[in-house]
Amino acid sequence: MSDFFAQGGYAFFVWGAYGMAAVLLVIEILQLRAQRRTILARLGRLTRMRDV
Repeated sequence: MSDFFAQGGYAFFVWGAYGMAAVLLVIEILQLRAQRRTILARLGRLTRMRDV
């Protein structure tokens, strides 16, 4: 098991790459959620303006 985590001496780079990919995926999800909220708010305002 320790050989698996050591990755042949390249553990820092391998696990760092996995960590960076995970962080970027989380950032992407958070950004998409924020954009969705903004779009829904704009659509709500447009709908209210059209109904007036």
